[in-house]
Order: sequence, then structure tokens, then C-alpha cells
Amino acid sequence: MNVFDIIGPIMIGPSSSHTAGAVKLGNVARVLLGNMPVIAKITLYGSFAKTGKGHGTDKALLAGICGYAMDDVRIKSIFKQCPVNYSFEFAENLDYHPNTAVIELSDESITIKMRGASIGAGRVEIQEVDDMQVSFSGDYNTLIIFHYDRKGIIGKITTWLSENGINIAFMKVFRLERNDKAVMVIETDQQVRNYKILENFQEGSRVTYYENTNV
Repeated sequence: MNVFDIIGPIMIGPSSSHTAGAVKLGNVARVLLGNMPVIAKITLYGSFAKTGKGHGTDKALLAGICGYAMDDVRIKSIFKQCPVNYSFEFAENLDYHPNTAVIELSDESITIKMRGASIGAGRVEIQEVDDMQVSFSGDYNTLIIFHYDRKGIIGKITTWLSENGINIAFMKVFRLERNDKAVMVIETDQQVRNYKILENFQEGSRVTYYENTNV
């Protein structure tokens, strides 16, 4: 347990789940895209859908997508400043966590879709990326590597990290099916510099990186 678990994050209020966690979800989605999006489609579920607007969840998610920190005072006026063409929808799924958002972002070349939940005290859990079940928190520096399920790719990447002094805290690999699309999630103790070089290890792969400034 750390100080953020006790007193919560420094943020623009009123709720750590509905605002601080929502900013982080937006931030992670933007990192997965790798660029400032042109279009953002956001679907809110459960408590996010029912009470989120009153708690500023819509503003917080959009602010995160635009790259704002959870304590940025501009969150309050994000609708006037955001350069993204955005839309919000509301839905219900009893299998989802009550504070769930599905965020679909597009730029000029790619589209990503992410499902995540705000689980309290500004913490989040990313549960799905591009229809693949995943699990990571953003509590660590995190590499997200979109690749194809092929022999040797995991070994190449972990060897590069070791040679560059990067210690792996947690690592998970998810795939649609054998020899199909896959996502590698690597949470590290150190910041990862020059991570784009990892795209050279397999044709068609794409690497994004979420840096946790609190680590």
C-alpha cells in the first residue's frame, strides 16, 4: 500500500473513481493509439453511465484522451478546448465493472478499441484491447506490443530489455488464436528508452509505451 491508496491522488474532483480514474483511462487509450486521435467514440457503462456526467466523468475521459494530467485545471473546460471529434454513448452490461468505459480512437491511419474500468483511488484496470482480453493497471511503466503470434518474438524482446538494463516486473501475452494477432504487455521497473526499435523485430508489429511518472 502506498500514500495514494490512503489519501487518493492529487486531482480535479469530485471523485477519484469517476474523475481521476477516468482521466487515466483516457490517457492509456491515447497511448495505445500512439497519437492524438482525430475521432473518439466513448461508451459509458454502469455507474459511469448513470452518474458520471454529474461527477465530470465525460470531461475526465476526454481530458485524458487529449493528454491532460488528472490535476490539470483545464479539465473543467475541456469541451471548449478539445481538438478531437468526440461522441458519448450510454449502455448497460451486467458483466462489466460498474465504472467501465469502452473507448474507440482513430487517427488518420489506425483505430484502437479499449475497455477499462476505474477501480477506486484513481487506479484502473485495462481489460480488453482490440477484442483481446488483457489485464494491466498502468501502475508501472508499460510496453504494449501489438504483434503476431510467432516463435521467437518473445525471446527477442526480453533479450533486448535485459541487454538495456530493463527489469520486467510483470509480463503477459494475449492472442486471438494460434498464429494470429497478439498483444504483449510488459510492465517494467525502469523507464524504457528507444522502445520503437522493438518494432524492427517483426514486420507489421506496433509498439506503444505508457510511462508512469509516479514510479
